[in-house]
Amino acid sequence: MSTVTVAPTTTSAILKASAPPGQPDISYHPDYEKWQARIARRQQEGNLPTSIPEGFPEKLSGDLVWEGQTIADGYNWTYVLSPEHLAEIDQAVAHFKGLGIPLGAISQETFPLPTLHAELRRLSAELHQGHGFFVLRGIVVDSYTREENIIVYTGVSAHVASERGRQDHKFNGAKADVVVTHIKDLTSSQGSDSIGSPAYTTDKQVFHTDSGDIISLFALETSAAGGASKLASTWRVYNEIAATRPDLIHTLSEDWQMEVFSGSNKSFMNRPLVFHFPESDSNPERVALQYARRYFVGFGALPRSKNLPPITEAQAEALDTLHFLGDRFCVNTDFQKGDIQYINNLAIFHARDGFTDTPEKQRHLLRLWLRDPENAWETPRALQWRWDELYKGITAESQVFPLEPYIRSESNKGR
Repeated sequence: MSTVTVAPTTTSAILKASAPPGQPDISYHPDYEKWQARIARRQQEGNLPTSIPEGFPEKLSGDLVWEGQTIADGYNWTYVLSPEHLAEIDQAVAHFKGLGIPLGAISQETFPLPTLHAELRRLSAELHQGHGFFVLRGIVVDSYTREENIIVYTGVSAHVASERGRQDHKFNGAKADVVVTHIKDLTSSQGSDSIGSPAYTTDKQVFHTDSGDIISLFALETSAAGGASKLASTWRVYNEIAATRPDLIHTLSEDWQMEVFSGSNKSFMNRPLVFHFPESDSNPERVALQYARRYFVGFGALPRSKNLPPITEAQAEALDTLHFLGDRFCVNTDFQKGDIQYINNLAIFHARDGFTDTPEKQRHLLRLWLRDPENAWETPRALQWRWDELYKGITAESQVFPLEPYIRSESNKGR
């Protein structure tokens, strides 16, 4: 898939002018030269820890430690649906529609996939215990209506992970459990004055995680040019930082102050970006990453709040280090129309190149935040409240599946 360079929709000057006093010279769009200068300056100042925090692993190993340049040598992440599987999906759509029940009732039972089910359960294990991502290929988007595409996406995903997460707490001004959202450029219809996330622009998205255990994207359409989907192994990046800059593992595992936009009672919280889980009787040793750069440096209509203190120089360096190492070790999944991508959101972080749309071809993705109780990783204690926000108290009747794109509350200045 081709890559294009798209001019940022925001500028460093705008974000810096709106940032808290004392905020380092850093914006949403990483600057390689500033990163290198900050590295040199901080190393010259000295007094940096030379070993990783006590208890953290010196080096992680296993299938989750991979590099984009070599992963294809031993792992084929694209599962192509057979004609029999596609027919089974068609039958499941007809079966579900015949039940006359709400979309929130989609489940493994109401969307039966007799033969594909076992493969999807195997792939769920791959998410949690293997390489951490895969792509389903072969769904013919144009053969379905928009609602049927949502039924297909939700139904197939129910066999990968049975729980759907709440991505917004209101819809059309009313309380709602929005479980599917749209990723699309909305600057022409909504204007950039209200947009606080690159998800609703043609801008690139730097490396980050979303919320929840599993992030899934379904490509209803791809862009005319650009928009490559990039994935990187958190564990490979961790190993590189631990070996070369152990002081930054200290920085990443200490509390950061971040704003909360999710509609909870919290306006901000203190938590690490990197979490360590020691080996137990039931699980191997693991490291998890959870962060989004925009919560610390701002984006567009939502700069970092002046009610929060500025991030530190060490934190600014850590954010750039995560991005540039993610970019160094990433793989491009060659996202195509009809593809469904699933990633372990605790072990893989992702980015997107800027892109160009045309009137005839406009990038449009659907997104689900999922959880598979059978295979799920342990939830970091500091994030349990957020996981409860995502997954608790959702009923079949309360779930909302918007058919058209809108800016969800967390990314909307006018929320």
